[in-house]
Amino acid sequence: MIIAILFFIVVMGLILFLVDRPKNAPRWLVVLGFVGPAVLAIGFGLVYPALATMWSSLFNKNGAEFIGLDNYVTAVTEPAFQTVLRNTILWVVLVPLLSTFLGLVYAVLVDRTRIERWAKTLMFLPMAISMVGASIIWKFVYAVRGADYDQIGLLNQLLVWLGQEPRSFLIDSPWNNLFLIAVMVWIQTGFAMTILSAAIKAIPDDIVEAARLDGLAGLQMFRYITVPSIRPALVVVLTTIAMATLKVFDIVRTMTNGNYATSVIANEFYDQSFRKANAGLGAALAVILFIFVIPLVIYNVRQMRLSEEIR
Repeated sequence: MIIAILFFIVVMGLILFLVDRPKNAPRWLVVLGFVGPAVLAIGFGLVYPALATMWSSLFNKNGAEFIGLDNYVTAVTEPAFQTVLRNTILWVVLVPLLSTFLGLVYAVLVDRTRIERWAKTLMFLPMAISMVGASIIWKFVYAVRGADYDQIGLLNQLLVWLGQEPRSFLIDSPWNNLFLIAVMVWIQTGFAMTILSAAIKAIPDDIVEAARLDGLAGLQMFRYITVPSIRPALVVVLTTIAMATLKVFDIVRTMTNGNYATSVIANEFYDQSFRKANAGLGAALAVILFIFVIPLVIYNVRQMRLSEEIR
């Protein structure tokens, strides 16, 4: 860290020295001095790896033979990879919808209450935990032992108290995917609640008062005033959570290691690239993930610009 800070200081000092030295330096020189290093860093750190990954995806596992789109055909036709794609789609659909819905309902319920600050703090706390930390916590919640032993998992202990047999929440497919998704929803609901709560508070009081004078209250106020007024924020929250969900890796890796039909694209990319030494197929999965993310990024940027124009 110290070396990185010193390197940054040296580079910035050199740029300032070179730009400031000539009298009446041309504008292009000043722009090049400040933007040039950032462009080079982006090109070296993002653009070049992306192009290299796309190129690698056209070769076989050791990169010795050009095979065209065969890796992509494998990724979408073989049953094992179809399960991976199905799981990824399930994550991308359920996590944003559930997180946004729960965050919105929670934000509306605690808005302007006496315990608003404490209630929002408790809901936001999971965001302060790393994905791995949250996964370890929930792995203990889902833990299972034989019926003859005391349960250490919270859910299985509740089942025992209710007279039910312990369940293997992380093994039984396809329900295990839903229990993994619950962890991501638990983390992202706090983010959705924070953004949507701020949007709700930004609704002009004049609109709210006019709606109340017209006789709106309760669910009607929520449906006809609150939701339409915060639509830009809803879209941003949905797309942001969807992008984060597409890249989910830590939860699956920590809790099931991708076993029991729970793997997603990011986890499978890691397995193929670093555990099975299939660089071509791993690169193809990374490109597929990249293709999935691009439309969400573009749509998110457009919605943020529209919301800024409205403001």
